[in-house]
Amino acid sequence: MTDVFTILSLPKTSDAFSAAFTSSTHVADPGSASPPRKMARLDVDSDSASTSRSRASSRPQPREGGGPVVIKFIGLAAQPSTSAQGDRDFALVKRSIRVLLSKDSRDVLPATYDQIYRACRSAVCVHGRGEGLYENVRLELERCIGGLANGLLQSRAEAVEWLVAFNDVCAWFERAVGFLESTLTYLDRTYVTSRKELRDIHTLSYDSFAARIFENAGIMERLRAGIKSWLEWERSQPAPHKLRDQILKLIRHLFVHGQYHAVFESFYISLTRSFYAAESAERAEALKGNAQKFLKHCEHRRQEEDQRARDVLPESSRGEIIDVTDKALLSSRLVWLAKDALGPLMEKKNEQNLGKMYHLFAKVDGLNVLCAAFKLHVQNTVRNIVKDVERDEDMVPRLLEFKAFADRLVNDAFADTVSDGQQSTALQASASISARSPKKVPNKDFGYALIDAFQSGFKTRRNKPAEMIAKYLDRAMRKGQKGKKDEEFQAELDAMLGLYRFTDDKDVFRTFYHRALAKRLLLERSASDDFEKAMLKKLQEQYDPEFGMGDKMFSDLMLSRDLMGEYHEQRARFGDESSQNLSVMVLQSSNWPFAARKQDVDLPPNMQDELNEYAAFYKHKHTGRKLDWDHALGTATLRAKFKNGEKELSVSLYQAIVLLLFNESAEIHFRDIKEQVRMEDSELRRTLQSLALGKKRVLKKVPMSKDVKDDDVFQFNADFTDPHYQVHINSIQVKETPEESRRTQTSIEGDRKHALDAAIVRVMKARKELHYEQLKAETIIAVKSHFSPEVSVIKQRIQGLVEQEYLRRDEKDMNLYIYVA
Repeated sequence: MTDVFTILSLPKTSDAFSAAFTSSTHVADPGSASPPRKMARLDVDSDSASTSRSRASSRPQPREGGGPVVIKFIGLAAQPSTSAQGDRDFALVKRSIRVLLSKDSRDVLPATYDQIYRACRSAVCVHGRGEGLYENVRLELERCIGGLANGLLQSRAEAVEWLVAFNDVCAWFERAVGFLESTLTYLDRTYVTSRKELRDIHTLSYDSFAARIFENAGIMERLRAGIKSWLEWERSQPAPHKLRDQILKLIRHLFVHGQYHAVFESFYISLTRSFYAAESAERAEALKGNAQKFLKHCEHRRQEEDQRARDVLPESSRGEIIDVTDKALLSSRLVWLAKDALGPLMEKKNEQNLGKMYHLFAKVDGLNVLCAAFKLHVQNTVRNIVKDVERDEDMVPRLLEFKAFADRLVNDAFADTVSDGQQSTALQASASISARSPKKVPNKDFGYALIDAFQSGFKTRRNKPAEMIAKYLDRAMRKGQKGKKDEEFQAELDAMLGLYRFTDDKDVFRTFYHRALAKRLLLERSASDDFEKAMLKKLQEQYDPEFGMGDKMFSDLMLSRDLMGEYHEQRARFGDESSQNLSVMVLQSSNWPFAARKQDVDLPPNMQDELNEYAAFYKHKHTGRKLDWDHALGTATLRAKFKNGEKELSVSLYQAIVLLLFNESAEIHFRDIKEQVRMEDSELRRTLQSLALGKKRVLKKVPMSKDVKDDDVFQFNADFTDPHYQVHINSIQVKETPEESRRTQTSIEGDRKHALDAAIVRVMKARKELHYEQLKAETIIAVKSHFSPEVSVIKQRIQGLVEQEYLRRDEKDMNLYIYVA
């Protein structure tokens, strides 16, 4: 039978293979393990044992005499041989395997690595002894690994010290397998690859090691005991363990064997979870009344674990370890921590620790618990500020301060930090990310919670927050910028209006703001007309469309100035120069939030004559119109002579009327003053208080006391001094008095009743009939842009409309209301 060598024997005339580089050579004796010429070898990159041989390639030359050139291809099945050389090569390799896989043996290799390598090639490729060699490798591995396992089990070392022996075994085994793979390359690449059911030497070795070592319960118990001992020692001591380097070696060996996640990481995580769960319970009990200290302990432990993970564990494990630590420490304590730690930190305005608390809760999915606690604390704080009747004047400044602090928390402390990255274009040789500076993204849930908490807190005291915001804004508009930049002053005004958003009592704010604006304009106390107009525009466009009264006030003032100028010109033509001292503002009653007084003070005759002259002028110019005088907001300038010199006093008209009485007498009894001016009793007492008991006392009260009584006597204070020539004496009319506030609130309640009546009638006219619950709901919707009505009031108004026969009840269903056309 013709074999492959005969088929591939080429005639002398052919040089098909002479023109190409090849690793084949002449073969004189097929059974020889040591051919006289260069041997064929495996690919340069995969033949690890060929480095000692020449890498030069030679071009084969034809033999002299014209004989054929015989070519042999390595990798084809070799003819079996029973020659003595084959037995010697097989025995050499077998002996070498035994030596390589004997850890504590003093035997040396019987030949050089190169000789062992070539003997393996001969035994496998030439003599066909691959099966025997492979079986021998498997048996030797079983023997070797069994001995290693017994040695580890019998080791007297304990805890972390035992890991030293384990690491030595792993290191020796990995080196031995490396040598084995190199010397048995032909067995791996020729024999094993031709049989798919066989594992290569590396896989066979490591699988055997895993089966005998990592699946041995005794070894795993001692391995984990060493890991646990090391970990517990480090968690109880402030310094790293002296054998920490053995843990690093262990992790490297476990990665080599593919056992890191199953053997080390999962066990490490389990230890971490159980350790910190137990410590959390113990520390929580010990620090029952100090949640802040518990949080500090958690943060400290977290930093320790993070640093240990950085030093010892691979990066892939670090995140999960920290996550497990956080959850074990905090998960079962979230409600307690949020309740007991958040409040004190917020009261101390400790934004840094609040930020740390936020990030800790975020890592254990506890932000919903923290957000609920934050909302409750804000709500209670706002409620306490609003309900503090004794500090009503400080209500708005306290709310502004707390709101600014809460806003900083939402924007900075209760925010997530993210980094923007920009991917390079596809035209670049490699992708790259250019990191930008990190930015904070506020958590929207905390922002919504802040809004809801303020709104809920404002509802605890109806009407008052809206009233106080309007009054505080009035003081700000009177004071003006006071050296501040326009942007800074505008920011302060915006902050005040930010509080206005939280109140449902829009009508209360609008009423008090209009009254304050009217006083500022009439008394010329506004710091800037430009800011006044800008504020009105913002209120009308962004908050309440019904803020249109202010524009009409400015129009009235402009017309009044023109009319006053015309009156002065007319009086000047008649030679009356005294009229220049008179200034009258004619206002349309519908544009101003003041009701005409039924009774006012008696003016001195000269003042009254001036007003009569102006009234005649006005009625001549505008027939059919009626003038109602209101002196409560009038002002006057008086010149007064004191011992230390003359002063110019800027006072209210009421104050001026009282002071002018002292031109006739230096001392006047209270009852006489009341009889002469015929001023309302409470108004007169407040006026005398401002003159005799204020900061600038141009009158003296006898006897001296806080309140004005019927038996008091008032004297002109000739000893009054002031460093300025022009002296402004604050009048009670400038501020909203408690009586005026009560009158205003009463007026607002009356307007609300009319608004509810109108809303109910409009709804019923459109729907014809509705059940009570439906009518109530639609009425609330109809008026909610102005105020939030009480259900009891709605019920009263419905009953009132039934009595007035605008509505009637259905005879069969008493909850059904029918519109009466």
